[in-house]
Amino acid sequence: MKAREITVLLPHPALPDADWGDCFEVVTDQAGLTAEQAARLAFGKLPAWTGALMAVRNLVVLPFGLKGDPEAAAAKDRRIGMFPIVAQGERELVLGFDDRHLDFRIVVQTEPAGSLTGVRLMTLVQRHNRLGRVYLAVIMPFHKLIVASTLSRVAG
Repeated sequence: MKAREITVLLPHPALPDADWGDCFEVVTDQAGLTAEQAARLAFGKLPAWTGALMAVRNLVVLPFGLKGDPEAAAAKDRRIGMFPIVAQGERELVLGFDDRHLDFRIVVQTEPAGSLTGVRLMTLVQRHNRLGRVYLAVIMPFHKLIVASTLSRVAG
């Protein structure tokens, strides 16, 4: 099933000072799916092409002193994939971290509907400076591809 984009209302409790956000939703036939289970399906094992994109990203941002996967790896006990867990509930899981150029959160929400489960994947960003604005503009085409791929794994 194809993901559909839905409106994000800011401010959002997961990142109250966010100045940008998007959200996509898909329905899966996996009844009773929790937010953590959905996040593990989405981010637990990323396709090789997304890993390659992240490796390039980490090399490009290194001269600017921005965080890469090694910082996220330090939180390996409290993360899903490369993303540290910020907050967790049965129907909502918040992933993300804060950096000099921007803070971001990925909010995974599930909504049971009989034998189906709706899964929402929301990205929230608080840009701190020009570098944050430029960074977001540069990654945006890749972000949309990754979100679509991520939700397709959840939808099965």
